[in-house]
Amino acid sequence: MNYTLHQLQVFLKITQNKSITKAAIELHLTQPAVSIQLRNFQDQFDVPLTEVIGRKLYVTDFGKEIAIAAEKILNEVHAINFKTMAFKGQLTGRLKISVVSTGKYVIPYFLSDFLKQNQGVELLLDVTNKTKVLKNLENNEVDFSLVSVLPETLQIEKIELMPNTLYLVANIDQQIGNEIQDKKIIENLPIIYREQGSGTRYIMEKFIEYNQLTVPKKMVLTSNEAVKQAVLAGLGCSIMPIIGIKNELNNGSLQIIPVKGLPIESNWNLIWLKGKKFSPVAKAYIKFIELEKTRIIEQKFNWIM
Repeated sequence: MNYTLHQLQVFLKITQNKSITKAAIELHLTQPAVSIQLRNFQDQFDVPLTEVIGRKLYVTDFGKEIAIAAEKILNEVHAINFKTMAFKGQLTGRLKISVVSTGKYVIPYFLSDFLKQNQGVELLLDVTNKTKVLKNLENNEVDFSLVSVLPETLQIEKIELMPNTLYLVANIDQQIGNEIQDKKIIENLPIIYREQGSGTRYIMEKFIEYNQLTVPKKMVLTSNEAVKQAVLAGLGCSIMPIIGIKNELNNGSLQIIPVKGLPIESNWNLIWLKGKKFSPVAKAYIKFIELEKTRIIEQKFNWIM
């Protein structure tokens, strides 16, 4: 046996995603590179680790056992690295955060300086929809979550970070005019929705329900980026957070349709379970946010304030 830590890491990601393509994306590698690492790792075992049936990858029972062992080994390696840095007086450990998909435009700016100041901190960041974010939080699998819609069934504490502002958006071919439109205009436009469980969809549906609008779903897509591309292509309009369309507004490929009652205002909140016992890393991050939040917003997000 002569496998490497990198091979263990690659194999573990493959078993977690049950996909070479998804593993490659998470590892920031090409798909051929991941396939080569899997083949080289498999060559060291006489028993198959994975099998492909109908173009779908399955992990064998033996492969699952090896994945468990690989995770234990990698955790021990992390522990050694953390102990080494701690011995040098550095803050060490993992910071685990789950973020709703639109939050990917926000959270990096509230992490960058903290991670630069604390080289011994390893970030585990999960970007997904609101439903999974709250499930991660409820199961105490993360230190913090970033959401724009606060959970109704969980006892939490929070730090309000910054506004989340949503507008009705169309591509430049949509000829409507600059005058403020009545809300009823939304009933006559092909509206693109996010998937069920999305915070953006929740906010949009609350607006439609409150104003008693009848809006047929033109299309349902699973990310704000997919919605943006569909709007750019002229497939419809959508109510979107301005945080994710800055470049498109600046270059004129998207336009905001002025509508009575819009924009919708909510807030980005960093939340955690009430009574949670923080690790030293989580404590340090909370302190960092409290001290640096205003500076970060003024420097990075003054264009939407």
